[in-house]
Amino acid sequence: MLRHRVRPDKLTYPFVLKSVAGLGLRFLGLILHGRIIKSGVEFDSFVRVSLVEMYVKLEEMGFALQVFDESPERNKSESILLWNVLINGCCKVGDLEKAMELFEAMPERNIGSWNSFINGLMKNGDLNKAMQLFDEMKEKDVVSWTTIVNGLSQNGDHQKALSMFFKMLEVGLRPNDLTLVSALSACAKIGALEAGVRIHNYFVENGLRLNKATAAALVDMYAKCGNILSASKVFEETKEKDIRTWSVMIWGWATHGFYGQAIRCFKKMMFSGIKPDAVVFLALLTACSHSGQVDLGLNFFDSMRFDYSIEPTMKHYTLVVDLLGRAGRLDEAMKFIQRMPISPDFVAWGALFCACRAHKNIKMAELVSEKLLQLEPKHPGSYVFLSNVYAAVGRWEDVERVRMLMQNQAVGKDPGWSYIEVNGQVHSFVAGDHDHKRAREIYLKLEEIVSGAREQGYMPETGWVLHNIEEEEKEDALGSHSEKLALAFALMNTSPGTTIRIVKNLRVCGDCHSLMKCASKMSQREIILRDIKRFHHFKYGVCSCGDYW
Repeated sequence: MLRHRVRPDKLTYPFVLKSVAGLGLRFLGLILHGRIIKSGVEFDSFVRVSLVEMYVKLEEMGFALQVFDESPERNKSESILLWNVLINGCCKVGDLEKAMELFEAMPERNIGSWNSFINGLMKNGDLNKAMQLFDEMKEKDVVSWTTIVNGLSQNGDHQKALSMFFKMLEVGLRPNDLTLVSALSACAKIGALEAGVRIHNYFVENGLRLNKATAAALVDMYAKCGNILSASKVFEETKEKDIRTWSVMIWGWATHGFYGQAIRCFKKMMFSGIKPDAVVFLALLTACSHSGQVDLGLNFFDSMRFDYSIEPTMKHYTLVVDLLGRAGRLDEAMKFIQRMPISPDFVAWGALFCACRAHKNIKMAELVSEKLLQLEPKHPGSYVFLSNVYAAVGRWEDVERVRMLMQNQAVGKDPGWSYIEVNGQVHSFVAGDHDHKRAREIYLKLEEIVSGAREQGYMPETGWVLHNIEEEEKEDALGSHSEKLALAFALMNTSPGTTIRIVKNLRVCGDCHSLMKCASKMSQREIILRDIKRFHHFKYGVCSCGDYW
């Protein structure tokens, strides 16, 4: 255009500035700014907003604020968008103080102003202020509600996110795709299956068609809430499937321990013409690791590199270590980790450490422990795992030495927590929890469960006592693991025959695993427990993992 000597005007520059921002061309942006000034169109409202937006996207907030400050009052009073863009930019770089200053100074606000600032507060973790502003809004649109639902879920307050989503429906607003995906994601995180089913029913009742994003979220929700058959049904009914839809289904089969279905699903994906990506191979390696299919897993790892030219990430290497370690091929796992082209991180060494504990290889566990402590001397995992390794073989003096080392290093441990949904309400428990209003009843019920389990041959495995909570090796310490409290609560508050679904943030310990098997037999119930690694389906006294986890 310039070569043809066609002079750009106020309608030309905004589109060029948008392209400059999209490409991250800072120097060209500065040149264009100069040219705009020479052209005499810098005070046009559309051009002014585009300039500020370009600097915001380039994260040049100094220039963005300068352009704003130098803007005539006419520009500021006429263009709410100018303020909104700048507030959004301040939130983007974490300058909430300046964002608040601008928000309060605005001559006039629209819904976009409120939404931008609330979104910024959510992204910076200031949930209380965001909720306060949301409550103050006189008029709320679907974006306002979606910002709150998504923000709460992103910040880990999944129960509140779901509560706000259902309030949105009550006031008669129709959610958009992002609202639905955010709400389904919140259900998946805490295992809120009943809430997820309500959302699915909303789809059906309102004639909403599943698209790629909502279908993947729905499949993911059912899979992570422990209902893999419903996940499969939704998946089969979905006409538009992209790589994300296929990968969540393969992940679902993998984490539930159905490696055969995971492989079949992968083959169907290939026949449909979709090429696998790095995430799909993570799912396949997970499926092989949980089922002991070592050679098949190694074949997938090689195929990823040589057939699809996908460069393995640390997660892929870690899964191979886990694959070999679980199968007891510890020497191969050690050689693999030593030959990795990238330096193994804490998680990779941790996978080998867990295998050493499972197979009681004390010598290698001590060696790996040194690596872990070098990488992260303050991380509680290495101390806890080493304590457990020693406890498993009765080396109590070494257990005490590691615990003293933890105290001297001021290392804290993450508490174990569990979620359980009962009658549409999600309840959370932490290890050693006595704060629940029905704590006394819960512990009495747990005593009853343990007593009945003992009659079936269950013996508390005190070697696991240091796995999640810090107490002596006593049987009562085992009783305060969060998943046991959740189990007792569920048995107290659900009708016979109801499937019990528990979500836990840590790996289930061997003692809780044994008790769950007995509880499923005594209660004639299916108990589905999701831990940080996988699903365990307990039924008639056996677990779907075949005690290989």
